[in-house]
Amino acid sequence: MGTVNINGVSREMTADEQAEYNAQQVAWNSKSAERKLVEIKQMRLERLRETDWMSNSDVTMPDYIKTWRQTLRDLPANHTDENAYDLLLARDSDSKLTHSVWTQPTS
Repeated sequence: MGTVNINGVSREMTADEQAEYNAQQVAWNSKSAERKLVEIKQMRLERLRETDWMSNSDVTMPDYIKTWRQTLRDLPANHTDENAYDLLLARDSDSKLTHSVWTQPTS
């Protein structure tokens, strides 16, 4: 059995507490893909907002930005499993996202 720490006091969990803890862990782990998808959609939205100004009528949006923005909008549909989510969320040792889809092209 595991231990529980309440207000700095550690004690062994009862069988019922252990069962509840295990159930909570299963529930948390089963929602992993959903949490990752929420994070991906938030990052996508941030990048789209950063370039929204380019869609003003007095600005000509370059084709490479149009293509990139469409790729971002297509992310959820084109990456539908948790393994793909892990690739999209991968970071290097400096905590920078490594997947190329997140980098705004310059030409």
